[in-house]
This record gives sequence, C-alpha cells and structure tokens, in this order.
Amino acid sequence: MNQDDFFKKLTGHAKEYGFVFPSSEIYDGLSAVYDYGQNGVELKNNIRNYWWKAMVQHHENIVGIDAAIFMHPTTWKASGHVDAFNDPLVDNKDSKKRYRADVLVEEHVSKLEDKIAKEVEKARKRFGESFNEQQFVTTNARVLEISQQIEDAKRRLYGSMESGDMAAIKQLIEDLGIVCPISGTRNWTDVRQFNLMFSTQMGSTAEGASEIYLRPETAQGIFVNYLNVQKTGRMKIPFGIAQTGKAFRNEIVARQFIFRMREFEQMEMQFFVRPGEELEWFEYWKQQRLRWHLSLGIPASKYRFHDHEKLAHYANAAADIEFEFPFGFKELEGIHSRTDFDLGAHQKYSGKKIQYFDPELNQSYVPYVVETSIGLDRMFLAMLSNAYTEEKLEDGSERVVLKLPPVLAPVKAAILPLVAKDGLPEKAREIMEALKYDFYCQYEEKDSIGKRYRRHDAIGTPLCITVDHQTLEDNTVTLRDRDTMLQERIDIAALGSLIGQKLKPLRV
Repeated sequence: MNQDDFFKKLTGHAKEYGFVFPSSEIYDGLSAVYDYGQNGVELKNNIRNYWWKAMVQHHENIVGIDAAIFMHPTTWKASGHVDAFNDPLVDNKDSKKRYRADVLVEEHVSKLEDKIAKEVEKARKRFGESFNEQQFVTTNARVLEISQQIEDAKRRLYGSMESGDMAAIKQLIEDLGIVCPISGTRNWTDVRQFNLMFSTQMGSTAEGASEIYLRPETAQGIFVNYLNVQKTGRMKIPFGIAQTGKAFRNEIVARQFIFRMREFEQMEMQFFVRPGEELEWFEYWKQQRLRWHLSLGIPASKYRFHDHEKLAHYANAAADIEFEFPFGFKELEGIHSRTDFDLGAHQKYSGKKIQYFDPELNQSYVPYVVETSIGLDRMFLAMLSNAYTEEKLEDGSERVVLKLPPVLAPVKAAILPLVAKDGLPEKAREIMEALKYDFYCQYEEKDSIGKRYRRHDAIGTPLCITVDHQTLEDNTVTLRDRDTMLQERIDIAALGSLIGQKLKPLRV
C-alpha cells in the first residue's frame, strides 16, 4: 500500500470510528477545521494528560497556568507578530492553487536530499561492509554536485526571507524549475507577504470597538504572567511554566488532515534560566523531550532531530523533533532557546520591570528562556498513523487494529457478556460498576463476540473482558489482549491491578 492510499484509509478510519469529523459537515464543512468525536476526544485528553503529568506533576520546579485566548493587542506588537508573523505567498495561475513559497523550495531541497540518500544506499550495497559513508559523501562527484545545489538553494532562500526580498524568492522558484503539483506548470504570480493572525473586534458598538487578535501561540500568555507566577509561587530560577490551549493561524495552505489546521492546540512549557546557561538547558530539554516520546513505546527510528539553520528572530538555538508521518518526516515538537527576547520586549512595551533577583549572584536580570512546544493535534495524528495496522490472520481473515500505547487508548477495557441472557449481562454490569471509577471502560452486548472484538480492535481498546457461563460458577473471566489476541482466564478480583499494569508507560 502506498502512502497516499494509507493516508486515505487512515482519515476514513478516523471518521468511521468516531475519532475526527469534518467540522460543520452538514453544511459541507469548513476548510482545515475539524471536530474530535467520542473516541477522538478521549485520545486527545489522554495525550494532554500524559504530557501534563510528565511536565508538571513530575517536576517540582514547573507549574501550570491557563491564560486567556484574548490578550491586549500590544502583546502581539511586543512579540513581533504584528510586524513579522508573515509567510511568503505564491499562486499558480493555471491551477489557481495557493502555496507557501518557502515550503515549495524546502520540498525541492528535500527531493535533492533524497537523491543523495539513494546514491549512498546504492554505494552501500555495492561496497558492502567496507563502505565508508563519510568518505563517500565528501568525495563522490554526483553527491558533491547535489550538495552544492542544496546549499545554494538554502542560502538564497534564507537570505531572501531575512531581507524580505519577495522578488528574489520568486526568482529562486523559477531558477529551480519548481512546478505546481496540480497543473505541472511554472506559471507563478509574484510572491507577497501574508500575515497569519486572525483579527476581530472587541467592544459593544462598532464605533467603540478595538481590534484584537486570536492568539497565534500560547507562549505569550506565559510570558505576560511571568511576574504573577514567580511571585505568588515563590519560584526560584531555574523554573518552568506550562500551558495547553487553543491557538489560531490563518494558514496559507492548510492540508494533510489535522497536521496543519487553522484552529489547533498547543502544549508548551517555558523554562526560565540564568543568562549564559540557556544552551546547556536547551540540550537538556532536547533529550528530555525525546525520552518522553520514546516512553510511549514508539520505535526510536520514527523520530529524529532537525537542527534549524535559519533561526527565528528571538532564538539563539532551535531544533525540531521530527516524526515519520505517512507523508514523511515532519515537525512534531520544537525546542527553542528564546534568549531574553520575550520578557525583554514585554518589559519595554509595558513599562513594567520584568526581572528576577538572584540571591546567589546578588543581582537582578531578565531571565533567558528555553521553550518546548508540541502540537497536540500533530501528536494525535502521529499516534493514530503509527497505530493503524491491517493484519491478515492465520484463518485467512483480516482485521484493522489501532495499536495505540495503552496509556493513551480511548477505552481501556471493554466489558462483554458472551450472550445477552442467562444472568451474564447482570454479572458484566457488576464488573463495569467496579472498574469504571478507575478506568474508562465500555459495556457492550450487541452482536457476536467476534464482531465486538473487531470493533474494539479498531478503536484501540487494549483489553476485552468476556463474561461467560463459567464466570457465574468460579468468578473468572476471559481477558483478551488486543495486540496478541491471546486469551486467559483471570479472577475478577485481579482485573484492576492487571489493567493498571497494562497502562504503565515505559521508563527510558
């Protein structure tokens, strides 16, 4: 199955089994806006809670807040979003499709990098164990030629982005021979800047209303509350403030299902440190965040670091944790050393002193910040795409199973009476009543037991508990494992501890 077919199946499965629906679908939907269904909201909540526990509950020096979506408009002037939160926009005149110009170039560069990878793989097969990859990539004429093309394209793109030279970006697109994926032509409009913030009006009358913005990120809510949290929490540097919440960006190209949306949710933590120590903490949080991902049992080969060559105006170091989505390795989480830009800018624009008195150094300073920022919706998509599995069984039948990490699964256990009579439903209800306060369980008696197993495989339920006639005799049930499909008889009294054991994350 190719990746396009896989992705179509994944999005179809997400809708069919109550994970993700197109928003306002009865009115033909709204572009790049989605609703989470009954199973999707549970998976989303579980991801958010797993992050919150790891970030706040497991760290004594990190606390959480929930800042408002609406903020004073000067906030976004201070942060640079009013003047600098732009993407370069370009249209193809034949297909009428709109693209981010920098993404077109970066995708072209990715194709060149894939060419190098193929050359390396061919050489590896040819030379076997004696192959020296470092020597090959630094001496092979073809690889060196492609590498030079990559460097030239990056230099021109990032230089033009830095200077705001839109004409130079268009010229680069033309020089690289980039074509529209839809029309196949090179008939491009001029490149122009496009601000990504949504604006709205706040006020009781049109005349008295003032323009404000829907927040494009959650970080600024943390920065403007730095003094409140630091003082009321008596926080000592280094310390962090975490937050989850909605953000809004009027994306030029919103695509790839829930990967890039106009309304999305972030999970961010800003870690305040002494100036001069930020790069050590930057490396620390890079490793900590990767460990968090690996604790879910996803293979390490699915993740990689990508260090930024072009840094944002506020950063002195930045890296992404990329995940291998069905459409390739893409950013899942960002770790950024933001220096003192944000607190310094808010100090300047507000006129309020935003500093920390360090008793060990006996001096005051504006703290530096290391940020970890992960998209909750992207994490949801990463878990869903990694979990979706089509299996052919020994009897020739097939099943679709979501092999979600048990700790994230929407339903932890399904309680299933073998038949809907003979006192089995009543006994199953007793078990449901005993377990539901500790675990999210579902009771189901409709259809054959085999069909019920398949339904719960498809939504990722780790365990199915079947109540049969033997249960009435000896108080045991059949416990079925989602991934192995193995079944064993278990005493009802042991169910709670067994489910709890199944839900423990890996320690890495």
